[in-house]
Amino acid sequence: MRFFFKLFLIALIAVSYPVFPDSKTGHLHPTKDNGKWRLIKSETLPKNRHHTNHAQLFGKNVSGYNHLVLKGIDTVQGTKPEGGGYFTGITAKPPESPVGYALKLFGTELLKPPRSTSYCSGATYAVFIEAMNLIFPEGAKRISPKRAEAMRMQEPDGARRKDGVKFWGHWNADGFGSQYSLVQYTGMGKEVTPKQARPGDFMNISWKNGGGHSVIFLGWTKGKKQGEIGICYWSSQEDSNGFADVYLESTDSIKYVKIVRLCNPEKIFDFDVKKPVEMFIPGDRIVFL
Repeated sequence: MRFFFKLFLIALIAVSYPVFPDSKTGHLHPTKDNGKWRLIKSETLPKNRHHTNHAQLFGKNVSGYNHLVLKGIDTVQGTKPEGGGYFTGITAKPPESPVGYALKLFGTELLKPPRSTSYCSGATYAVFIEAMNLIFPEGAKRISPKRAEAMRMQEPDGARRKDGVKFWGHWNADGFGSQYSLVQYTGMGKEVTPKQARPGDFMNISWKNGGGHSVIFLGWTKGKKQGEIGICYWSSQEDSNGFADVYLESTDSIKYVKIVRLCNPEKIFDFDVKKPVEMFIPGDRIVFL
């Protein structure tokens, strides 16, 4: 009798706390931080900014989902070893392409790229998708058709999915796209402060000149002046010919940031595809003390 009772308890626990198919990776949990600045020595940064060693170099002492995000960077960078080029132009013919390869979520194609080039939000979205493929290798069996469609980067006829429409539309919108998609729209992520930031966090930058940038945070560096801090991130930008690392010695040009950490990726299977999003939210200043 006790034997069957133990079996019942084991079954109950298994239902309450499902084990994902790739739990052997050891990274299927939210990444933690100790609330202290993650500083990287400038002299240790790779000279080659188009490398595919992010998980190895920046993932030291970083466990959890962020480690798989860093692996996602390596996957995306590996599709364009020299960056692949950068281009934006909604009305161009052919129009801009978020990423220059046929990105797939759980085996389902999310777009047919009009060009081989990319731009920032497309690059970070591709990394997010590749990370999800690592977290849920059998995700195709779990995701519903309507949620898979909500992740698409194009309409079924190949037309550009407009900003603010479903997951990618929020991610690609002006402002803090990763917060709109991961925190508000699906609940897959949570906000963290600049001091808490860890490699593999998603970051939106608001520049003082009025522009914006979607990036994946890699670390902070000490600036040359007292109290100054630099930043390392990965994204797609013109001066790096697309996918590449960027190392800025100073953050003086940054007005605000919004940093989001992937914490509840399983919500990709049950989020409300019609959930509204508030786009007018405040950013965070980088104050290094």
